[in-house]
Amino acid sequence: MNLHALRIFVEVAARGSVTAAADALAISQPAVSAQIRKLEHELGMTLLTPVGRGITLTYEGQFLYEQARRIYDWEKEIETHLQEIKDGTKGKLRLASTYLPSHYLVPKWLAAYKQVHEQVEIEIRTGNSQQSIERLLRCQADLAVITNESWDNLPIRRFHLTDVLYWFIVPAHHPFAGQKISLAELVEEPFLLREQGSSTRERLFSLCKENGVNPPRVGLQYHGLVESIQSVRAGYGVMLAPELAVREMVARGEVGRVTVPGVDINRPVYLCMREDDQNHRPVVARFLDMILGRELNE
Repeated sequence: MNLHALRIFVEVAARGSVTAAADALAISQPAVSAQIRKLEHELGMTLLTPVGRGITLTYEGQFLYEQARRIYDWEKEIETHLQEIKDGTKGKLRLASTYLPSHYLVPKWLAAYKQVHEQVEIEIRTGNSQQSIERLLRCQADLAVITNESWDNLPIRRFHLTDVLYWFIVPAHHPFAGQKISLAELVEEPFLLREQGSSTRERLFSLCKENGVNPPRVGLQYHGLVESIQSVRAGYGVMLAPELAVREMVARGEVGRVTVPGVDINRPVYLCMREDDQNHRPVVARFLDMILGRELNE
C-alpha cells in the first residue's frame, strides 16, 4: 500500500474536503485527487464519494480511515517517545556494581537521579569485580561502579569517586575483639572469604604476601557482602569488611573490630565506562553529569 497516498487520504477524510486537505498539506488540489485515485486503483475499491462541495466516505473508506488513523496516531506516539529518549527524560540506564557501592553508595545516587528523571527505567546488577567488569565490556551495562585496584590494561575509562576504609571484624565475644593483633596471628583464625573474582579477596591475599605471612585459612566462602558480615555477627570467623557496612554494628557491640598495627586499608571506588563508548545515550550522560560533574569533560 502506498503510504504517501494513504496519508493524504487520511487528511481528506478527516477534513471532509479535498480542498481543505490540499491547503493543509500545502499541495495542489489536483495532486490530492490524483493520489486518492491512485490509492483507490491500488485497492480496487471506491473510498470517497462527492456530496455537494464536499465528500463522504464509503463503507470501505470509513474502515480504511479508522485503521489508518490508528497507524498515524501510533506514529505520533513513537515520535514523542523518541524525542523524550533524545531529551533524556525517558529510556533505560543499566548499571553494574560491586557489592559495597551497590549497598552503600549507589542507592543515594539513584534516589537523587530518579527525583529528576522519574520516567527513566533503571536496571542495576550486583556482582563481584570480575563479573561487573565483564558485564561492562560485554555491553550488558552502560556503566559500572567498581571497587578494585588491578585493571590489567583493560579497555576501560575510569573515574575515581572515593576511597573506602576497610576493617577486620570478629564476633563480638571473640578474644581479639577491640584488640591490636598482628596480621600473622589474625590469619591463623578461620576467615570468611568472598568468592573467586572478588577484589576484596584478592586484596587480602596481596596484603598477606606484602607482609610475608601465610594466606588466611578459609572457614566459609560467600558470594555476597551482607551474608559474610551476618556470619561474623552470628559468631563465626574473621572478615575484612568495609567500614561503611560495619561501623554501626561495631558501635552497638554486635561485632568487634581488630586493629592490625601498620595495616591501614583504603580501597578505591571507580565509576567505569568502556573506552569505545564516547557518545553516551542521554539518560547515561545525565547520570554521569550528576555523579562526575565537570570532571568528565576535563
